[in-house]
Amino acid sequence: MKSRYDSAKDVFVDSVDFDDYIELESSVKAYKQLEHSLDKPLKMILVFGKPGTGKSILLNRIEEKLKAEKEIYYFETPSINEKEFFHKLFKVLTKEDLPKNAEVNFSTLVDFCKNLRGKREIIILLDEAQMYGADMMEKIRLISDTRSVKFIVSLHKTDDEDLIAKEHFQSRIWEVIELKNATKDEQAAYIHKKLLKRNLFEIANSFKDKNMKLIHEFTKGNFRECNKLLFTIFEICQYYDENEPHKINYDKISNKIIEMSALKLGYIDV
Repeated sequence: MKSRYDSAKDVFVDSVDFDDYIELESSVKAYKQLEHSLDKPLKMILVFGKPGTGKSILLNRIEEKLKAEKEIYYFETPSINEKEFFHKLFKVLTKEDLPKNAEVNFSTLVDFCKNLRGKREIIILLDEAQMYGADMMEKIRLISDTRSVKFIVSLHKTDDEDLIAKEHFQSRIWEVIELKNATKDEQAAYIHKKLLKRNLFEIANSFKDKNMKLIHEFTKGNFRECNKLLFTIFEICQYYDENEPHKINYDKISNKIIEMSALKLGYIDV
């Protein structure tokens, strides 16, 4: 017989799919800010935040919601090299595939973009931009200067974040959208909404305020870490459900199980 926790575990498999989007006050605010920024005459917009704060799912959602009314493209995976990137960009601009062995002449590409100004406004969502080098980002900046291609650049917030921003974007970005970790109440809403979305009402109700406080303490409100921890919690619950059901309380999650999960993930030491 399938464990009641098997479905709950699957809810927290880390994903950036549009269907997995959970509406929270902070995520709605970030979405509206980005949507509003796209209507401004900006060349580049920076989406900034630590890994796991929801940058990718924000870009995914903006593409899904606006693709019917805007020419918008989501470059989800960073190109392995400059040639691959410009092949992808060439296809977006010309709607044609470039032969695999052909090289894109950058000056010609910039001139082509200049000729598109006023005819098309192309929006490119550039995820994981920290993977691109300084030379590559400079070329992206030059393309944005043509004002026919607008880049939404997603960057991880790191210890050298200010250096990255200054080196690649100084004076070029007029809009910065920073995503932060969730508060305890936001994270609790996130967990409940994800479970309720799959009709897992009893399991959602088994999480009490003391559980949410401990989960937030371990994950610091980071959505990716939250997903990992909840997946592990349900993995342990599933084990007890299938092998030692007398050791599990189905009405409320034990903080001991949360601590066991945190120990397994390395959040705490023995």
